[in-house]
Amino acid sequence: MTSYALNLPVQLQQEAEKLATLQGISFDQFILWAVAEKVATLNQRNDDPAFPEITYVRGASGELVPVLRGTRLRVQTVVIAAQKWGFSPNQIATEYDLSEDKVNDVLAFYAAHHQEIDASIAAEQIIEAANV
Repeated sequence: MTSYALNLPVQLQQEAEKLATLQGISFDQFILWAVAEKVATLNQRNDDPAFPEITYVRGASGELVPVLRGTRLRVQTVVIAAQKWGFSPNQIATEYDLSEDKVNDVLAFYAAHHQEIDASIAAEQIIEAANV
């Protein structure tokens, strides 16, 4: 195995050492584990090559969520604006400071992945209803 010098900000190193101790592993093992998890995540490409403007990020729940690349704007947000609020692509573009082409890319992605997006919207509605 190759060795690397690692310079971390003091506070980050202290937090990582504390977490390693809580996990019952060495600091080196913790760093190896963290890097391995990051590499695995980055290798899990869920992006659809037919839609280069859409990528997936981890949402607050830990689930992968499709968003417009370069933004944190979720595909489902655009879909709700179009379906529930009746916004046109031009209105959505204005509301979210996007080009109409990008809005159309998002809506095209939805057309191809509607089951996934509809399930996500439904799950979120159930959670919201439970919290009322």
